Amino acid sequence: MARLPRLTLPGHAHWVIQRGHGGSRVFADEADRVAYRAALREAAATEQVQVHALALLDTEVQLLLRPGTATGLSRVMQAVGRRYVSAHHRRHGGSGTLWEGRFRCALVEAGATLLEVLCLIDGQPAETDATSLAHRAAGTADTLLTNPAEYWQLGNTPFDRQAAWRRRVAEGVPSQRADAWRRAALGGWVVGSAGFSAQVTAQAARPATPRPRGRPRQQTT
Repeated sequence: MARLPRLTLPGHAHWVIQRGHGGSRVFADEADRVAYRAALREAAATEQVQVHALALLDTEVQLLLRPGTATGLSRVMQAVGRRYVSAHHRRHGGSGTLWEGRFRCALVEAGATLLEVLCLIDGQPAETDATSLAHRAAGTADTLLTNPAEYWQLGNTPFDRQAAWRRRVAEGVPSQRADAWRRAALGGWVVGSAGFSAQVTAQAARPATPRPRGRPRQQTT
């Protein structure tokens, strides 16, 4: 069965996951993360892609990106991959790819769903400087990041928004929903409502959610 084209639409947020090859480490220390962020900053500016959130974990990267063009997302990830892998090999030795195949991503519905995906990324169990949590929860401004409109609606002042975001991250996302959304991201589907899925299916001219398993039921007369 032919592989479906990647589901991307300009103007929408995309939850991107890229894992280390065979579960291997892709970041050894903070210097590696600085190098990745530099590559991401340059590529995102060039390709008109907003970076809403990031989690640079030992064995995988999670990003919330909003491309401004149809090709922006893929071009950013290609550029970051080339630059970071080259820098990683120069520093640590080795050759070949660091990544497990191509990156995975899910289109994310605006509103409450986007805030919860943002919460999942910021709330990853990692060192503070490995995620974008401090940017929203502690007022540590990061010029790489652009807060989505939904974040600005959490309060009237920076202190209100930061406090609201700390509460959100502390509460977390129910594990069942978080697991389902991660599967959607790894499968290349959408994260959101049935209505959003139908809208994306019409725009992208390809399925936005997996088809039910098994043969369709026959109509009875």
